[in-house]
Amino acid sequence: MVLTVTINPLLEYRLTFENVMAGVPNRNGKLKLAAAGKGINVNRQLNKLKIKNIALTFAGGVHGKLFRESLKNEGTDFSLINTSSDTRICSVIIDQENRSVSYYFGEDQSITNEECDRFIKQLEKMIQNCEIVIFSGSSPGKKTDSIFPAGIEIANRYDKISICDTYGKHLENCYTAAPRIVHNNVEEVSNSLHINLENEVEKIEFLNSLYDKGIKQAFLTNGAKNTYASNFDFHYRVEVPDIYCVDSTGSGDAFVAGIAYCWHNNLIFNEQLKFASAIGAENAKAFDVCDVEVEDANKIAEYVKVIPIGKKMKIIDDTPN
Repeated sequence: MVLTVTINPLLEYRLTFENVMAGVPNRNGKLKLAAAGKGINVNRQLNKLKIKNIALTFAGGVHGKLFRESLKNEGTDFSLINTSSDTRICSVIIDQENRSVSYYFGEDQSITNEECDRFIKQLEKMIQNCEIVIFSGSSPGKKTDSIFPAGIEIANRYDKISICDTYGKHLENCYTAAPRIVHNNVEEVSNSLHINLENEVEKIEFLNSLYDKGIKQAFLTNGAKNTYASNFDFHYRVEVPDIYCVDSTGSGDAFVAGIAYCWHNNLIFNEQLKFASAIGAENAKAFDVCDVEVEDANKIAEYVKVIPIGKKMKIIDDTPN
């Protein structure tokens, strides 16, 4: 069982138009409501990968009810901590002819101390019954900044595999809590920690700093550019074939779901890198978020290059004579 933890969920109003015209009313858009947030996207992709999963998140108000119904309709199992404030929303405008998409986010949800406490108590119960726990997305405010670090410490206490994919003011505290696995994109880390990650040397130094904190695996993605990864203190550069990008939203979430899928299926690190990179790339080829089939990801994975850099791992021939 994979548990996802999302503390800043949202309800998307997705309007699809054949052609969006500027400066005039655009009519007859096809409306779809969708539960979202980075962790929820991971759930959606895990469903496609046929990995049993459940979401823990907040929900409240009118939008919270619609959020709950969307999860039910998608077949995603969930546990919700009810909030007094309304779930945030996002308007998504899709232009099919010009193959473009725009996002307009509402204000973050306001979470009380009491709601945070209930969330952490529920989180500890659910962590005990899962194999992997994924902490995804941003924190909506200071009161919720403590949830991910606390959850990572709980996961470590129960010897669970924890994957952290977050950003913002609580990022350093999340690293200090030492999740087993970390994923970030370059822009998130640079903006959150105010550091430069412009060249390969700086990226490797950053990966080393995570290993020094006790983080065993780290993945640093950068859109269509090369990914850098570490497995303990071994480092890799990952090159993905060029694709026609329609909308990269959710590609990082698909990547994280891919890592969880590979751990669940006991794949070696090189295969993890190839599959996760491929599923992230495949996600960017469509407007739908985290809706990638295993077969489509595997087609791209064949062309993903994993290049060891720096320290080389020794391979021992232990074949019986």
